Amino acid sequence: MKENKAFLYIFSGLPGTGKSTLAKKMVRNLNAIYLRIDTIEQGIRDLCNFNVQGEGYELAYRIIEDNLKLGNNVITDQCNPINLTRNEFNSVAVKNNCKYINIETICSNISEHKNRIEKRENEIENLKLPTWEEIQNRKYESWEEDHIIIDTANKSINECINELIDKIKFWKEVD
Repeated sequence: MKENKAFLYIFSGLPGTGKSTLAKKMVRNLNAIYLRIDTIEQGIRDLCNFNVQGEGYELAYRIIEDNLKLGNNVITDQCNPINLTRNEFNSVAVKNNCKYINIETICSNISEHKNRIEKRENEIENLKLPTWEEIQNRKYESWEEDHIIIDTANKSINECINELIDKIKFWKEVD
């Protein structure tokens, strides 16, 4: 079976680590469409009026698959805190003969991370943003596979973009 040239870039990380900012800025660099789980899940809540569990991720997998089949690069943006969902994203790419790169954003400076959470603005209407305490208590599993890590602490968005571009280039060369 012929390999599809489309790429799936899977941005993951706790809220406030900079993943959405970085993912959105990378859309042009990677010539990709952008898909945010928070937007999907809040849309389901608003339109269907029920408690969303895994439905947002399941819907995202279908939208991603449609786009990969069309040859579109896709950037996904979500917390992705457990290995089950990480593996499911990877499987969507593999099933469609595409390559994927997992990118985890972290903020190693605790006070900077907390400050971001306490001062950030909500971009999605009706979305209830998590508190610092909720983020600290959130289940977030260790990664089981190699992935790119971008530590956004004490860096500008441009520094993070440049670092990520270099890491993606290296990742693709090694692969």
